[in-house]
Amino acid sequence: MTRGSQRERDRERAQARGPKNSKGGKEDLTPEQRRERDAKALQEKQAKKAAGGGDANTSTSTKK
Repeated sequence: MTRGSQRERDRERAQARGPKNSKGGKEDLTPEQRRERDAKALQEKQAKKAAGGGDANTSTSTKK
């Protein structure tokens, strides 16, 4: 079984890369900080839409 040692090497290499490449660890925010960030982004988006700077994707026509 030559595959066993390759798995061990791959695990060691992945561990050496550190948590910066691990899934889901992009930002270390508390749920409260995340809510504040999302609320701010939503307010900015709504203000932009109210000012008439809407996206082309938000049109009311539907194509099929």
